Amino acid sequence: MGVMSQPLAPGGLLADPARRPSPRAKLLWALSAALSWVVPILGVGIWALFDTHRRGLQGLVLGIVLLAAVFSIVVVPLWRYAVHRWEITDEAVYTRTGWFTQESRVAPITRVQTVDTYRGPLERVLGLATVTVTTASSAGAVHISALALADARDTVTQLTAIAARHRGDAT
Repeated sequence: MGVMSQPLAPGGLLADPARRPSPRAKLLWALSAALSWVVPILGVGIWALFDTHRRGLQGLVLGIVLLAAVFSIVVVPLWRYAVHRWEITDEAVYTRTGWFTQESRVAPITRVQTVDTYRGPLERVLGLATVTVTTASSAGAVHISALALADARDTVTQLTAIAARHRGDAT
């Protein structure tokens, strides 16, 4: 993983970060979304089981719930993957996240306080991890999500080495 200087786009704006999450991020986000739809779909099923007099309304509600579920399970992970980017240079950590609302963050290396790795149950199954870079910023930590485990380890090592060279007080 090379350290590059963040290029400028036309007009002097920072170019988009160059690196993507792991391709398995799409599966992680799809599975997470699918799990979030279990309760609403079961709720409609239980409603249908105990109230046999509103089949038309139940069918309409089930249709809406299923459309929303398919959108969040199929479309949103692909959209998020198209948007999510990250990059580390000697000067800063750059991230872009989101799908409907997008956020770009630049965390100067001199402001880095801690670098942590997080692996939830689905991330462990898929061999992924999230790197969290805590900074002296009121905006909160910078998260680099859904990295392959080896990339996450390399990122932590790289950030630790770069931060050690800067030896600021991160305030």
